[in-house]
Amino acid sequence: MVSRVDHVDPREIQSLQLYLNEYRQQAEIFSQQLALLEDGRMEAHAAIETLEALSGSPDNIVLLQIGGGVSVRAHVPEPDRILVNIGSEVIVEKPNAGAQDYLRDRITEMEASGKKVAETLDRIRGQMNEIARRIDLAYQQAQAPPMTPVMPTPPKKHRNEEED
Repeated sequence: MVSRVDHVDPREIQSLQLYLNEYRQQAEIFSQQLALLEDGRMEAHAAIETLEALSGSPDNIVLLQIGGGVSVRAHVPEPDRILVNIGSEVIVEKPNAGAQDYLRDRITEMEASGKKVAETLDRIRGQMNEIARRIDLAYQQAQAPPMTPVMPTPPKKHRNEEED
């Protein structure tokens, strides 16, 4: 915090700048987490749509993306036996409806996590704004001309006081 109006310590400005840079890095990390959560959420929605289409398809044919923007038509022999990665590379078999329910639950979890990350990001941005305001204030004070002390003038004596 700037302690005196007539003198700004350059170390203080440097320290505030370091804090601001650290907060920027944290904000970037949280922004990346938000993007990952959103990507996961969109991927889960797409998977649900595919599972719904698969259960309604009479011939069990789906488009299988193989990379590079290339897809192939693939026949799914057992459309009600879905393999789901539940984390740590653990794969379980679920019925189609159960896999959809699992994905909907994951979406709910990702939305809740996203909300918490967004709140944290908002707090960090608020702190960044406060630090930036303090840096601006310190620079303004550093650029302001030094204040010269004004000597108080003695009060004027009235005629009655001179006679005493």
